[in-house]
Parts: sequence; C-alpha cells; structure tokens
Amino acid sequence: MPNNIAHKYSDEYYNISIIDKEAVLELAKTLKIDGIMSFAVDPGVLTAAYVSEKMGLPFAGSFKSVEILQNKALFRKFLEQHDFNVPKSNSYTELEQALKKYNEADLPVIVKPVDSAGSKGVIKVEKIEELEKAILYAVKFSPSKTFIIEEFLESKGCSSDSDCFSVDGKMEVVTFSAQRFDKNSPNPYTPSAYSWPSTISLENQNYLKEELQRLVSLLNLKSSIYNIEVRETVDNRAYIMEVSPRGGGNRLSEMVRYSTGIDLISNAVKVALGEDIEIKSPSQNGYWAEVILYSNTKGLYRDLIVKEDVKKAVVEIDLWVKKGDKINAFSAANDAIGTIVLQFETSEELEEVISDYASYFQVIIE
Repeated sequence: MPNNIAHKYSDEYYNISIIDKEAVLELAKTLKIDGIMSFAVDPGVLTAAYVSEKMGLPFAGSFKSVEILQNKALFRKFLEQHDFNVPKSNSYTELEQALKKYNEADLPVIVKPVDSAGSKGVIKVEKIEELEKAILYAVKFSPSKTFIIEEFLESKGCSSDSDCFSVDGKMEVVTFSAQRFDKNSPNPYTPSAYSWPSTISLENQNYLKEELQRLVSLLNLKSSIYNIEVRETVDNRAYIMEVSPRGGGNRLSEMVRYSTGIDLISNAVKVALGEDIEIKSPSQNGYWAEVILYSNTKGLYRDLIVKEDVKKAVVEIDLWVKKGDKINAFSAANDAIGTIVLQFETSEELEEVISDYASYFQVIIE
C-alpha cells in the first residue's frame, strides 16, 4: 500500500506485502538486516518472527509461540489448556457449521476474525438472526477466512489496552489503561479514547501481572514489547484478552512514556538489534488521557473545534488530515484522523472530560 503514511518517512521502501513471509525473508537476506520488527502492525508480526527465526535474529520468541499469540483461536485454546481465565469460544472456517452450533440461549456473543487487528470485523451479536451477517462481515477481514465466536464478557468499569515489556523472560513493565468506546460510532468496539490510571482493581491488576508472567514463561518468551488487552468483569474475574509482541496502535507506547516516563519505543528498537537495555518498573505520573480524533460519518474534513475550557489540559494535538481531505466513518482504527494528548490535575477533572469527550472535541465535516 504505497499511500500508507509511514512510507514517506522511511529511509527506504520496498513494495512487498508484509504478510508474504518468503518475500520479506528474501529481501531481508539481500539487505543483510540486523533486526526486524512490526511495530503497531499486527499482520507483520508473524512475518517478523519467521524472518528472525530463519536468520537467527533477536525476537520475542519462537515462530510457534508467536503464532499462538497472533491467532485468536490458537490463543484461546492455549489459555484454556493452561487454566487461565478465558471466555468460552469456538473457531470456524465454515458458515453453516457455526450457524448449527448456536441458538438464542448462547447469546450475546462476539464474532471476529482470528487473524486481524484494529477492531476490524468485530461485531457483538445479540439476536440469532444477526449471526450470519456478522460472520460474513468478520470473514472479510481474515486472511485465512477463519472466524471465532466467543462469549461476551461484560466489563466492570473500563477494559485495558496498554503496552508492556519483558526482559529475558521477566515482565519488567506492566501497565494498564482505561479503554473507552463510542457507542454511537459505526463500530462501537473500536477504541476511541484512553486514560491513565486504570479503573481495574489493584487486586486484579496484581493477579493479571502474575498471569502475564506465567504466560510469558509458558511460551518461553524473551525480551520484547507487547500490546496487551485485559478485562475485569462484573463478577470480579480478570481475563487476558490479547497479547501481541509488538507496540500498540493509537500511540499507546507514547502515552506510556507520558504517564510513566519510560521509553518503550527506544527499548524495543534496541532489543530488536540485540543491544542491552536497562528498564525500570513503571510508576504512574499523574492523570493522562488520549482522545482519538474521528468522525462517525464520512465526508470532507473541514475543522477541529476544541472547547475553550479544556484547552489548558491539552499537551499536544496530532492531526493527520487537512481541510478538504476525505475521511471515513469510524469503523476501525485506521479510520482515525489524529489524536489529542491531555493531562489533568485530578482524577475528577479527567473523568469529567473523558466521559463526554465528544462535547469537548468536535470534528467538523462537510
């Protein structure tokens, strides 16, 4: 995709698909690379693991371990086999097989592709007549045409999506966020804002830290950055939902740097090159939030209006479009048009703004 934004910033660009493992390996050998990573881009992680294993380069773990993490069906099965808290789920390649398995009593469920990211193809199904449409939609976003159906876990407070780091098999940095969603967007399961600190109870945060360490040990993972999603449910159970050996999208590593002072990005690059790193356990530094900029309807971008009484909290605005650019309705992470970073003096101020951020930041389209 030559029009993707990173190409204009890169030192070199080669028009090769990041999911074509053999083509990327051939290029890597030609270039005699020193390291490889797929930062914030899920489809490239498995290819990076493959190339690193073939060339003896540093990586989070073996190709087999990374494959388990990158495939939602394999990951759910692994968690179940090792007695982690895990939602009930089944994966399928055939529509009819799935339709025969489920009835009204099994709902609500979440349907999603096993091998996609950025909330693409994810739908909550509450009526049985909606299941077929949801499956067909999910399959559109799956390179392997495989989908997973899992029980819907109702969150207590906010779920967490944040970046973490292991060094030589030990989880040295574990962070949790408060992930927010816009129920009015075309896809209400696409994250639309984040805040720090997390709303997950300290008891379950400690439990999740132990379980994440157990997962890293079982998979024999080494040194790596991770994007990790976890959830605390209304019955006070904690679940590991996703673990990917890459940095998160939506600038999450940058937000971790803002909120803790730890630079995960520089350390991730050093690890990919086999260099030594020193990284300390994080401590929360104040009240931070990130708002994703988007529109719930498609059109031409005209303006961004920031309400006067929130401007003092704005640390930076990163806008990726200019007036007249076409923008899509917010149905997946790649429909975002920018971000706003905010810092507050109190948790009350943060919650007041972040719980109603659409009234403070308005994307105007025509």
